[in-house]
Amino acid sequence: MHLQLDAVSYAYGRRTPRILDNLTHTISDGFTVLLGPNGAGKSTLLKLAAGVNQPDAGTVRLGDVSSDQAAYRARVAWMPQTITTMTGLTAREQVAYTGWLKGMSRSEAWEAAADALHRVELTPHVDSKTRRLSGGQVRRVGVASALVHGAGVLLMDEPTAGMDPTQRRRFRNLILRIVDDGVPALISTHDVTDLAEEADQVTVLDHGAITFNGTTDAFLSHASAHVSAARRAEDAYTTLTAEGDAELLTHRAPRSEPFRRVR
Repeated sequence: MHLQLDAVSYAYGRRTPRILDNLTHTISDGFTVLLGPNGAGKSTLLKLAAGVNQPDAGTVRLGDVSSDQAAYRARVAWMPQTITTMTGLTAREQVAYTGWLKGMSRSEAWEAAADALHRVELTPHVDSKTRRLSGGQVRRVGVASALVHGAGVLLMDEPTAGMDPTQRRRFRNLILRIVDDGVPALISTHDVTDLAEEADQVTVLDHGAITFNGTTDAFLSHASAHVSAARRAEDAYTTLTAEGDAELLTHRAPRSEPFRRVR
C-alpha cells in the first residue's frame, strides 16, 4: 500500500504563488530521501503527505483512504522539524500521550510507548523528564512518538538538523532499522551529504517541481566522472537542481526514473 499524491497543488493563501502545482508523487517502499534547497517545497509536500494540510487541488491517498479522513492520519507517522518537550512529562509519558491523541486507549498507549522507546534505544531513559534529555535524545523521542501508534509510513522533516556527526550516524542507523522492520520512510533534508548515499531512493524537489526521482545509484550517476567519491552526492545534486532550474525556465517536463529497491 503506497502513499500517493496525485496532481496536488497548494498555496498558503489565495493571493500567494503556489508552492506545489499539479505535483504527482508516490512514496514507495524502503528509505527515500527528499532533497532540495530551502524554500523548494519539501515541508509543504510532507505536511500534505501527513494530512496536516489539505491540498487546494488534487488528492492525497494511502490505498483507498484519503488524507482528510481520521483513518488516514492513524496510518501515517509525522515528525516535524521542531520537537516540543512537554513540561513535567517523562519520555514514556510524552510518547504515550501522543498515542492517546492518535486514538489509542490509555493502557494501549502506555504499553506501546515503552516498545517505541525501546526501538529508538531510549529504554534507559523512559522515566527521565524530557526537558533533561539531550537534543539527540529528544529527536529520538520524536521518532518514538511518530511510531507509537503502529503507522505504516514514516515522514520526517529535517530530522538531523542541529545534530553533530556522531548523533547523525546514530540517527541514520535508527532509520535504517525501522525501514528494515517494514516501515517505508521519507525524510527531507537540504544537506545532500546527510542521507543520500544510504537511501534506497532519492527525490529532488526544486521550485516545487520534482527534477529527479529514482534509485540512489541513478542519482549518483549524475555526478561528474572526475569528482571524488566523497563529493559524488553533492555534485549530482548540484547538477540536478541546475537542470531543474533550466526545465522550469523552458517549461520542459521534469526528469523521472522509476523506483527500484536497491540493497
